[in-house]
Amino acid sequence: MEVEHPQAYFFGDIGEFWAERTEVHKAASQGQAGQLQRLIRSGASVNVVAVDSITPLHEACLRGQTQCVRLLLEAGAQVDARNVDGSTPLCDACSAGSLECVRLLLQHGAKANPALTSRTASPLHEACMGGNSECVELLIGRGAGLEAYDLYYGTPLHVACANQHLNCVKVLLNAGAKVNATRLHDTPLHHAAKAMRVEMIQILVEFGANIHARDVHEKKPVDYTAPGSPSSACLRLYETTPMSLQQLSRLAVRRELGTRALKAVAQLDIPKILISYLSYQ
Repeated sequence: MEVEHPQAYFFGDIGEFWAERTEVHKAASQGQAGQLQRLIRSGASVNVVAVDSITPLHEACLRGQTQCVRLLLEAGAQVDARNVDGSTPLCDACSAGSLECVRLLLQHGAKANPALTSRTASPLHEACMGGNSECVELLIGRGAGLEAYDLYYGTPLHVACANQHLNCVKVLLNAGAKVNATRLHDTPLHHAAKAMRVEMIQILVEFGANIHARDVHEKKPVDYTAPGSPSSACLRLYETTPMSLQQLSRLAVRRELGTRALKAVAQLDIPKILISYLSYQ
């Protein structure tokens, strides 16, 4: 006959490890705001952690439970707590694509650029991985590093291209992300070519992507496209057609302005049609 052992039930601060999720974790995860509020009023710690260092705030952010996130933060939840993989609640909110949770965390001082570890990506990487372009815009507005480098994925632009999230690609490029950043010689254009996404290839080239870049296998982006496919035809055309002076000028201006481009261009004393062209509108 099996003997059931009663589950140890404790509340503690971050740094201690508990084998199971607590009632606070459960309420935060399931969006039970009333239950969570009662637990907090009864003295339950909002910083209790499970064996994997998951806090109730992580749980709420992973599931986009905005009201619970607000209650936890107002009760003193540690906004930049890390789980066993090094992810912060902001990483989880970005992964879930919860714009309101992201906004709440940033308002309470969450770091848009937490130190990267070998096991975790930045909040901006997570937002790009999930194709959450609104979160990408919000993070960039709060100073998220466009060139944050992840060992497995490269830059956020690499991630957006590899996961075929065109809107994220557009936001990153317009904000000044380096179009020819490399990871093991792979460029974002290599990823777009592998996915055979013509529109993504076009916008990358418009922002100055090097169509002749070679990866660690000495392959150019076009080498990853199917012969005769629209993406192959697109890249072949770029390879054989010189860039116009107009396009070269736009690239020169954008390259000089870098991440200040959008704001600076809008303030130039030039016709609106030129401002639109320089802003890729």
